[in-house]
Amino acid sequence: MSQPTIESILEEKRLFAPSQEFAQQAHIKSQQEYQDLYETARANPEQFWANLAEQELDWFEKWDQVLDWNPPFAKWFVGGKLNISYNCLDRHLTSWRKNKAALIWEGEPGDSRTYTYAQLHREVCLMANVLKQLGVEKGDRVGIYLPMIPEAAIAMLACARIGAAHSAVFGGFSAEALKTRLVDAEAKLVITADGGFRKDKVVSLKPEVDKALADNGAPTVENVLVVQRSEEKVHMEPGRDHWWHDLKAGVSADCPPEPMDSEDLLFILYTSGTTGKPKGVVHTTGGYNLYTHVTLKWAFDLKDTDVYWCTADVGWITGHSYIVYGPLSNGATTVMYEGAPRPSNPGCIWDVIEKYGVTIFYTAPTAIRSFIKMGEHHPNARDLSSLRILGTVGEPINPEAWMWYHRIIGQEKCPIVDTWWQTETGGFMITPLPGATSTKPGSATLPFPGIMADVVDLDGNPVQPNEGGYLVVTYPWPGMMRTVYGDPVRFRRTYWEHIAPKDGQYFYFAGDGARKDEDGYFWIMGRVDDVINVAGHRLGTMEVESALVSHPAVAEAAVVGRQNEVKGEEVCAFVTLEKDYEGHEELSNELKQHVANEIGAIACPGEVRFTDALPKTRSGKIMRRLLRNLASGEEIAGDTSTLEDRSVLDKLRGGS
Repeated sequence: MSQPTIESILEEKRLFAPSQEFAQQAHIKSQQEYQDLYETARANPEQFWANLAEQELDWFEKWDQVLDWNPPFAKWFVGGKLNISYNCLDRHLTSWRKNKAALIWEGEPGDSRTYTYAQLHREVCLMANVLKQLGVEKGDRVGIYLPMIPEAAIAMLACARIGAAHSAVFGGFSAEALKTRLVDAEAKLVITADGGFRKDKVVSLKPEVDKALADNGAPTVENVLVVQRSEEKVHMEPGRDHWWHDLKAGVSADCPPEPMDSEDLLFILYTSGTTGKPKGVVHTTGGYNLYTHVTLKWAFDLKDTDVYWCTADVGWITGHSYIVYGPLSNGATTVMYEGAPRPSNPGCIWDVIEKYGVTIFYTAPTAIRSFIKMGEHHPNARDLSSLRILGTVGEPINPEAWMWYHRIIGQEKCPIVDTWWQTETGGFMITPLPGATSTKPGSATLPFPGIMADVVDLDGNPVQPNEGGYLVVTYPWPGMMRTVYGDPVRFRRTYWEHIAPKDGQYFYFAGDGARKDEDGYFWIMGRVDDVINVAGHRLGTMEVESALVSHPAVAEAAVVGRQNEVKGEEVCAFVTLEKDYEGHEELSNELKQHVANEIGAIACPGEVRFTDALPKTRSGKIMRRLLRNLASGEEIAGDTSTLEDRSVLDKLRGGS
């Protein structure tokens, strides 16, 4: 693995400080307060997290040991007993929050439901008792394959309540991808729906489950619980398949929470790689509960008056941590939306914000770039004055997209919380705190208190300011993944062996390159695999994409490297245009020159390909490895089950 370095970088000098009015009302009110917290955590991380665990969570039994660190395996709050469902629901029922909106759901066709904490608690208890009735016990694994409907959150909380680990599988996955995950997790039961709505179409789910289970495909699955959503006619296998609405009518709404050890398995979430079977990321109960709770509270300055909306899908870690567990543990009102921008309603996102008075909005850079392409007249036609904080997640955000978000959506008054984290980390790792941190467009800024992050070379030595390197974490944290399910050797090899331990110091590395500037701010370069080596000069994909997007004709860009006999590699750019522009050779040459002007001739793309859309996962990440295959004229390789729209790939392949 070679060293990612940046030979020339986009200079980003704009700095946005929190307003005095905002800072005075914030949980963390100044850069000095952040610095004091950070230094306190660095001096004694165990005491720092123990204090927060006592203050922020309800425990049935206190822990005996804060941290048991046997590198690379960590245990947090050893011996402590709690239940995350209790922390998300029951403890709010003794206060005024009992009748507060816990979950607001908006369906794509326009139907909606709102659950108070008392009502959500009742639904979770009903589903927990149905699961017990179907033979699910503490320690079992339950597959969840649902659309973005309230029952997805209810199912997760119900599993947690009785001590069964859930493994949510994104509803856009194929039957084969579902089967692989059910088999690996040895799931005892699957919770699904007849179908769901997505971009004016019904997406069938139950038939995919039937395919996955056909011919004893997932032999450990004994029962399937089916939620009625789309009212499609589906096959119900006698003795195996059960309608949720039928079974819930026959069980009690009383289900005491199971006391769980802090290190008991909470869920398995699979991340797909370019080769090999997906990795089952394991998260446990106590540390994950604390970490999602505190990171959301501080990074989004969460208050009881907020209406918080994260646009992710519950099938991804962002949905787990910041639609369900983090918000509900804090007693917040969390919004869940089934739909997405589509021809029949391109402004649907802004409709939801206006309808519910959303105050905190958290979405992906790719979504922001698609909003830009659709035009600012859509948000401008809605009342977005309720917004007070904006956030981004999923991949580095181009500075120009950041500025559009700041100017058009935030009306230049909303702090932008640009978060870096991963499925494996459980929660935010590098993020601004909106009342304390001055932000720079495109930078995730500074580590969360308690996170010891750095940028190092292959020998584990910190690199110089503005020199690219490997983004690592040098000390365990409560929300970290514990292992790869059933494969501790793969866990060690994948995350802990890229940079060899040095003088007893272990380095967690999950694949991203970064640099720190002279102020200590982190700039994420993207996956190390995405760094392009042009004539010995290593370029981060993000900086080239940022240069392209800064051109007025470009709505979105993705760049990859491909072999070049002279340079070793050259840049190949895939570009979608603003609606008033057409792709032609003259514009291609103009964009090449624009990149050369912005970064230097070394970054000039060898080819610019115009396309209507880029291949993305349903969580909004651009699948650059597929673009690398296309740029090189190779067959598409690896897992494509996360691809949102296969027609995009077909069109690109046809034009290549």
